[in-house]
Amino acid sequence: MKHVVIIGGGFGGLAAARALRKANVRITLLDRRNHHVFQPLLYQVATAALNPADIAYPIRGALRKQSNVRVLLADVRTIEPDNHKIILDDGELEYDFVIVATGATHSYFGKPWEPLAPGLKSVEDALEIRRRVLVAYEAAERESDPALQKEWLTFVVVGAGPTGVELAGALREIGVQTLAHDFRGIDPTSVRVILVEGKDRLLPTFAPKLSEAARKTLTKRKVDVRISAMVTDMDERGVTVSLGGATERIAARTVLWAAGVQASPLARSLGVPLDRAGRVIVEPDLSIPGHPDVFVIGDLAKMISDGTEVPGMAQGAIQSGRHAAAIIKGAARAPFRYRDKGSMAAIGRSQAVVQIKGVERAGFFAWLMWWVVHIALLISFRNRFAVMWQWIWSYATFQRGSRLITGPLPQLPKVTGIAHDGAPALPPPAEPVVLPQND
Repeated sequence: MKHVVIIGGGFGGLAAARALRKANVRITLLDRRNHHVFQPLLYQVATAALNPADIAYPIRGALRKQSNVRVLLADVRTIEPDNHKIILDDGELEYDFVIVATGATHSYFGKPWEPLAPGLKSVEDALEIRRRVLVAYEAAERESDPALQKEWLTFVVVGAGPTGVELAGALREIGVQTLAHDFRGIDPTSVRVILVEGKDRLLPTFAPKLSEAARKTLTKRKVDVRISAMVTDMDERGVTVSLGGATERIAARTVLWAAGVQASPLARSLGVPLDRAGRVIVEPDLSIPGHPDVFVIGDLAKMISDGTEVPGMAQGAIQSGRHAAAIIKGAARAPFRYRDKGSMAAIGRSQAVVQIKGVERAGFFAWLMWWVVHIALLISFRNRFAVMWQWIWSYATFQRGSRLITGPLPQLPKVTGIAHDGAPALPPPAEPVVLPQND
């Protein structure tokens, strides 16, 4: 019986394993974590709308009814295609076929900015972003210097793809709606969110009219959108942005990164050509040159379908996983054909953009489509029910129910200027700010 090793339990790895459920093979699925994460909703964990368990599910649970799969918690160090071996952190495996689906991580374009501006690829990343955002409000509440308080209440998001746009919209809502009643020394309308994008429009992979709709929606909601702008420097107190030949220093204690991705370093061990982002340049059937028994799928691969590069999205990973599995089961080695099922991005409460097979919509109806599709794609009934209930509750109450600060606290400002009787420095706002809606 052939041994198929799948490295990575994300969208592509799970799709491949499930596609092989009736095949006469034994499967070993390797992952450093024991859970699958629904990455499109990670930003909701980062902005305190959902809990990690709402969008994650144990890999063993997802495959529990598939008897030909064994799941191992392991860290893969290298792959030796010539020897048909996979070297682990504490052992090795031999294989007949291997599907590599380890995805991508953050790219800071050679700059040492990762400690200053976390990206969003894992549950750990989401919790770190949530911690930084909520700590910023706690620090601002203690801060007596208006200029320093402004630094704490300024949030910079670098990169305006779907993740960046979704983060920016949610961060603005946290300040003017969710936390409007929670603090006494903060004016929620003073919260500043700045979205920086190096290209000439937001959401570059969407139709231009949807990019413009997203920009208008964010602008109406008081998000400061900077396009054709580049971050040239960064430290603990802010960023330097270059726009049109001029530079500007933005004082901000919280910077979030959504600007670029870099393929998993495991790709380098394969000894095959890589592109500038470190992705494997695969053959048309998704195998690597000279080794038809090694398949690379998802974000780790530079895949071309009908002359067009396949975008790094969940549907590309799922379809490529199924394609590799079909070849392992005995199908002809046909070129991979990607079927674009559309793109979506939420821009905050009641607003989204949707692009599906020639249909381009923005506004409330697009947001409903985004809502339904994302719930339907979650891996279990429990996840679907939990997310649906949380969203209904949040929509009705303007609240986010996962505002827990976890992990170590930084040094917060010294408490000064607060009256002994507990009188607030500012009067509490009467009602949450209602953000403008598009028609």
